[in-house]
Amino acid sequence: MFSRGQLVFAGLFIVVFVAVMVYVYRKDLALHKKYYKGSYWILICFLIFIGLLFVLKSFLKANP
Repeated sequence: MFSRGQLVFAGLFIVVFVAVMVYVYRKDLALHKKYYKGSYWILICFLIFIGLLFVLKSFLKANP
C-alpha cells in the first residue's frame, strides 16, 4: 500500500512534529499557567456532558 520511503518519511515526520510540539509547549508553559488557569474544569464539564449524552442515548434506545 505504501512504499518503504513513504513509511520512513511518515515516521520521521511524526517524531519531529511531536518533538517540536513538546518544545513549544514547554517554552510557553509560564503563559499557559497565567492565562489558562482553571481550564481543566471546562474540560471536565465537557467530558461529563458527552458522557451524559451517551447514557441518555443508550437509555432511550433500550426503552422504546
